[in-house]
Amino acid sequence: MIRHEAAHGSSWLIRFDRRPQTSDNDRMPDRARKRLQKRAKRGLRGYPVATVALYGRDDTRATKLTVGIVPGKDADVTDLRRWFSEGTDIRNDAGVAEEVLAFIDAAGARSIVMTDRIIGCPHEEGIDYDGPTCPACPFWAGRDRWTGKRLQ
Repeated sequence: MIRHEAAHGSSWLIRFDRRPQTSDNDRMPDRARKRLQKRAKRGLRGYPVATVALYGRDDTRATKLTVGIVPGKDADVTDLRRWFSEGTDIRNDAGVAEEVLAFIDAAGARSIVMTDRIIGCPHEEGIDYDGPTCPACPFWAGRDRWTGKRLQ
């Protein structure tokens, strides 16, 4: 901390932040993710509800993020958007995080329900593959998608 004397006799302080510096772009995914998590923690505040889910070839890297808007109780999803990222974990993409928040805000969602983990394969049965298990994602074969544990 440095004390500086102003020309007219008063003093003011300058504080130096000694923490490691990161750029705003490095902090942006954290900010957007924290905003999503904070809104999700508030619980049900009314409808419409935004549902946020993560998918990946295994449980370590999310390559797909989906957001569905449920307009009312016992209603089906009316608007569904998907974001994909093949090279990196989509949770670390600042642009996607901001787009997700903008989509949720534009839909007028009063509540957000969000998974706390990757819940399954990013491929869709009947669209990307036929049969009960995805041949491109053997990790999820025989697993409970909500816990990630092997089924007996």
